[in-house]
Amino acid sequence: MSRKPLIGIPADRRLTGKHYFHVVGEKYISAVALGAAAIPVLVPAIGPELDLGALLEVCDGLLFTGSESNVEPHHYGGPASEPGTLHDPNRDATTLPLIPRAVAAGLPVLAICRGFQEMNVAYGGTLWQRVHEVPGHLDHRDDETLSLDEQYGPAHEVLLEPGGLLAKIAACERLQVNSLHWQGAQRLGADLVVEARAPDGLIEAFSVAHATSFALGLQWHPEWQFSQNPFSRALFAAFGEACRQRASDR
Repeated sequence: MSRKPLIGIPADRRLTGKHYFHVVGEKYISAVALGAAAIPVLVPAIGPELDLGALLEVCDGLLFTGSESNVEPHHYGGPASEPGTLHDPNRDATTLPLIPRAVAAGLPVLAICRGFQEMNVAYGGTLWQRVHEVPGHLDHRDDETLSLDEQYGPAHEVLLEPGGLLAKIAACERLQVNSLHWQGAQRLGADLVVEARAPDGLIEAFSVAHATSFALGLQWHPEWQFSQNPFSRALFAAFGEACRQRASDR
């Protein structure tokens, strides 16, 4: 019997009290362990101190998660962030060089929300920092006064690109998705291909052209109560299968 694949999940570096901790949300860990049927491995956000080559030798796939922090705008030539914006330079220094190297090495990659934005920046793309202030765009933020179930409830539709990886996984043309983000893809990075758009035209998903394995970024949160959503179940199952194939090919 083949072993379970190891899926690395780069962490956030957060100050809790007087000490820094490297943390990953439990919902992502559960989606990897149960949805992808894999072993989640938390990767510390230690930037250049992390041996990327050794990490890619050990892991069979990588999941880049959402976060309250945003990619620092100097990475994509954007204007300075609004005062009070949370950043995580250690995570930037870890994930931005890791993402294209992992895809080039043939590791399956799934990027969610902040991970989606990191992936775009890693391939040379740019970000809207406040999508709701861009004329012609919807307000994609969640209402934090609501319960979590309401915050993560269906917010709008996305239209899937015919023939794309996402359409193949979903086996349909449209999905209802949640929406909990301020930022969004402004200019798509090189080698990235649109997989889905929101009704206002905002890019909600992309894949990497010519990737030899699963390489997909989503702006919404499929990990939230994934087992209750048919598409989310199919997504994590497909990601897990790609990681198992990677493990088997070693």
